[in-house]
Amino acid sequence: MSREGDQASAGTATWHAEGTEALFEELDTGPEGLSRAEAKRRLETYGPNEIGEADGISPLAIFVSQFQDVLIYLLLFAALLSVGIGLLPGESPNLVDAALILVILLANGVFGFVQDYRAERSIEMLQDLSSPDATVIRDGEKRRIDATQVVPGDVLVLEQGDAIPADARLIEVTAMETMESALTGESTSVGKDPGVVDPETALAERHNMVYMDTNVVTGRGRAVVVGTGMDTQVGGIVTQIRSVEEGQTPFQEEVEALGRRIGLGIMGLIALVAAVQFLFTQAGAIPIVLTALTLAVAAVPEGLPAVVTLTLALGSRRMVARNALVRRLSVVESLGSIDVILTDKTGTLTENQMTVTRVGLGDSLYEVTGAGLDPEGDFRRLGGKDEIVDSGAEVQADQSQPVDPDPLGPVIRCGALCNNAELAPESANEAYFGDPTEIALLVSAAKAGIEPNATRVREIPFSSERKRMTVVVEDEEGAAAAASSQGDPGYTAYLKGAPRTVLERCDRILVDGTIQELTDERRAAVLETTADLAADALRVLGFATRSVEDPQADEAEIESGLVFLGLQGMIDPPREEVPRAVADCRDAGIRVVMATGDNLETAKAIGRSIGFDPEGALTGPEVAGLSDEALAEAVEGTDVFARMDPGQKVRVAEALQAQDHRVAMTGDGVNDAPGVRTADVGIAMGQRGTDVTQEASDMVLQDDNFVTIRDAIAEGRGIFDNIRKFVNYLLSANAGEVLVVFLGVIIGSALFPTRFAGASEALILTPVMLLWINLVTDGLPALALGADPKAADIMARPPRGDEEPVIDRRVLVSIGTIGVLMTVTGLGLFFYGLDVTGELLVAQTLLFTFLVVVEVLRIQLIRSRYRLSPFSNPWLVGAIASSLVLQLAVLYTPLAGFFDVVPLGLTEWSWIGVAFVAFVVLAVVAEVTISRVVGEY
Repeated sequence: MSREGDQASAGTATWHAEGTEALFEELDTGPEGLSRAEAKRRLETYGPNEIGEADGISPLAIFVSQFQDVLIYLLLFAALLSVGIGLLPGESPNLVDAALILVILLANGVFGFVQDYRAERSIEMLQDLSSPDATVIRDGEKRRIDATQVVPGDVLVLEQGDAIPADARLIEVTAMETMESALTGESTSVGKDPGVVDPETALAERHNMVYMDTNVVTGRGRAVVVGTGMDTQVGGIVTQIRSVEEGQTPFQEEVEALGRRIGLGIMGLIALVAAVQFLFTQAGAIPIVLTALTLAVAAVPEGLPAVVTLTLALGSRRMVARNALVRRLSVVESLGSIDVILTDKTGTLTENQMTVTRVGLGDSLYEVTGAGLDPEGDFRRLGGKDEIVDSGAEVQADQSQPVDPDPLGPVIRCGALCNNAELAPESANEAYFGDPTEIALLVSAAKAGIEPNATRVREIPFSSERKRMTVVVEDEEGAAAAASSQGDPGYTAYLKGAPRTVLERCDRILVDGTIQELTDERRAAVLETTADLAADALRVLGFATRSVEDPQADEAEIESGLVFLGLQGMIDPPREEVPRAVADCRDAGIRVVMATGDNLETAKAIGRSIGFDPEGALTGPEVAGLSDEALAEAVEGTDVFARMDPGQKVRVAEALQAQDHRVAMTGDGVNDAPGVRTADVGIAMGQRGTDVTQEASDMVLQDDNFVTIRDAIAEGRGIFDNIRKFVNYLLSANAGEVLVVFLGVIIGSALFPTRFAGASEALILTPVMLLWINLVTDGLPALALGADPKAADIMARPPRGDEEPVIDRRVLVSIGTIGVLMTVTGLGLFFYGLDVTGELLVAQTLLFTFLVVVEVLRIQLIRSRYRLSPFSNPWLVGAIASSLVLQLAVLYTPLAGFFDVVPLGLTEWSWIGVAFVAFVVLAVVAEVTISRVVGEY
C-alpha cells in the first residue's frame, strides 16, 4: 500500500479526486476487500479505529489543585507562625490556632474536590462509550465486525440507517443520501455519487466521500476506507481542539489577583504595625510578634476560598436541576459576564427536524400546524374563508380555523407513498428511520390521518441529476381514483421532486377535486407559489401521479402524462421558546449571533422568524476574504453568518473577543468543537451533541434548549452578586478587625502604658478570639450567602464588563467605611468598659462579643441593596442564629476559660446594645450616601 503509514489526514487528502482504479492501487485493495490476515496486520499498524480520549484529570490532581491559591498560602503561613511562636522565650506554640486554620483549609479543599470531581464524572457518564458495528468485505465475503476493527483499505457495505464508521471513498451507490449535519452543519441530507470531483472541492460538496460520525439516511452503497481513528475528519478536529490550552477564566484571574493584593497588603500592614510598636511604645519583641500574628489572623479572609467554592458549587447544582451541566465551577460565574452568544442554527435554535408547514393545492395554500415529529396538527387555509368551522365556536375575523384535510389527501398521500422513510420499532431510540425530508412527509400524512399502505412493485430512485423519485405501487385507493378518468389501470405511479421538474412531466392538474388541463397560466401560478415559499426558506417539493398498466415500462413512459397534485413546503423550524429566550438575552444586554452551515437564504429567513436582523448577513466565503481587522469591524454589525465552515466560526469568535466581548458559543456537531473551545464559555448540546464537542465545552445542555442558556446566564449573574456580597462582607469585617487591633494597640499604649507595654497577654484581642470571630462569621453566615436568591432585576442589567471587578469602587468605599465605623464603635465600647471596670478581660469580652454581633447582623445591610427581605434565605437565617448561639456558648459554658473571656451581665449587654444601635444608624446613613454618590451596584 503506497500510502501505508501516511493515512489520509482530514485537511490534505484528495481521495475524492481519484478514480476507482487509482484508489484501489494506492490502498492496495480491491472490490473483494482485504484478507483477514492483511486486515489484522493493518490494525497493528494503524491501531484501533477510535478517537483517542484526552488524558483525564486524576482525583489526586483535582484535590491538590484546591490548595494552589495565594490566600491558602497566607493561611499556611499564619498556621506556621502560630506554631513558631513557641520558639520564643517563655512562650508555647499556639497549636489551637494552627489546628483551626488547617481544619478550615481542609474543609475548603474537600468542598472544591467533591464538586470538580463530580463534574468530571458526570461528563464521562454522558459520553456513549459503546462502539457501533460495521459491515465490511473480508476475503470476498460480507462480515459484521466491531467498528474499532475497521482499517484503511477495507470495503464498507453501507445500508439505510447505518452509522458510517470511518472516512471512506464511495465506489458504488444506489439512491444513497447521508446526513452530515454533525460535521458540516447542513440541516438536509446530502446525495452521494461515486464520480470523481475536483481536488479543490469543499468538504460539504464532496459527493463521493462519506465520513465518520455521519449516517446513511436512504439508499445503499459501498466505499473504500481511506482514514480511521484520529486520521479522519473528526480526528483532525479533535486534534485541533486539544491543542488549544485552557486558560483561566476572568473570574479566576481576578480572585488570584485579589489574593495577591491582600497578601501584599497584609505584609505591609504587619511591617508598619511592628515598626510603630517598636518606635513609639515600650513593647518588647514577644508582644510585637504576637500583635503581628494577631493582625495576620484578622486580615486574611480565610473564608473566601471556601465561600467562593461553595457558592459556585451551589450554583452548579441549581444549574444541573435546570439541565445545564457545568464542567468547571469557575465557568458558573463567567456566564454572568457574557455579552455575546455565538450560536449554531441547526438543533440549537431550530428543532433539527424538517417539518411540513405549507401545502399548495390548486389555487389554495394551506398552513400545517405542529412541529417536529409530533403527529398532532391542523390544516388551515391561508388567505380565504374557512370551509369548516367548529359548531358554536366564536371565531375572530382574523383567525383561521382547522379545515377538513380530505381535499389535501392526494398530495399528502403521494408524499407518504413515494417515500423510503419508515416508522421505527418501539425498541429504537428514534421515532422514524430515514431522510429528514421524507420523515417530514410521513408526519404530514399522520396529521391528515393517512396511512401509506400499498405494495411497492418498482422504484425509480432519486438522483441529483434527475431531481425526482418515482414509485409504482399496487394501490387500490389510488387506482380507483384514477380509473374514473383513465379506465382500469391496475397500478399507480407516484412521483415527487423539484416542482419545475415535476411540472415538466405533467399535462393535467388536480383543482378542487377535479382533473383539469395544466395550462401555461396554471403552470406559472404553481412556479410563483414555489418561489414565494422558497423565499421563506422552505424546501418545496412537487407531487404528481398517474395510472400505469405495465410497472416495468420505460422510465420516460411512466414519468410522463402525469396529473400534478400540488406542493408541500417544509422547514427545520425554530424551537417554539427560542424567540422569547433570544429577546430576553437582548433585554439583558447580550447580543445573540447566529453562525450556520446552511445557505444564506435559509439562514436569513430562520433568523428573521426568530428576531435577528438579517440585513448585512455574511457568508463563509465572504468571511474568508476579510482581513482580521475588517472582520473585527464587521462582526459588530452582523447578526447572521451563513455557509460557515469550522475555521470561519473560530475566526468570528476570535474577532468578537478582539473587540473585548465575552463570548459564549453553542454547538452540537463535531464541526462546532473548535469554536466551543475558543469561546470564553463553550456550550455543548447533551442530546444531539457529539462526544468531541462535549469534551471541548465548559458546559453541556442536557435538554439542548436555548432557554437553558438564558437561565444559566441569570444564574451566573446571581452567583456573581452573591460573591460580591460576601467579599464585601468578609473584607469589611476583616478591615474592621485589623483597624481595631492596629489602632487599639496604639491608643492603648498611649492611654494605658502599663497594660500595653510589656505583658504578652495585654492585647486588644487575642489570636484565638479573632480566629473564632472569623470562624463563626466567615463560616456559616458567609457560606449561606451562596444560597441567596437572585435579585428581581438580575436580567435587566447590562453584562458585567472587563472594567467591573468584584471589588469595584462602590464595594471598596463600602468596605472602608464600614471598617472605620466598626472600629470607632468597637474601640469606644472597649475603652469605655476598660475605664469603668478596670478589667482587661471584661473589655476584651465586650469587644469580642460586639464584633460577632455586628458582623453577622451586618449581612442584612448588604442584602438590602439587592432588595432581599431578611427571611428570603432560610439558610442564612439559620446560620446567623447558629453563630449567635455559638457565641453565647463561649461566654456561658466552660469554653470561656479556653477563650479567656468572662460571662457578661445585663449591664454589659446594654453597653453592647448601645454600641450596636450607634453602628447601625451610622452604617445605614453611610450606605444611603454611598448609593447616591457612587451608585446602587
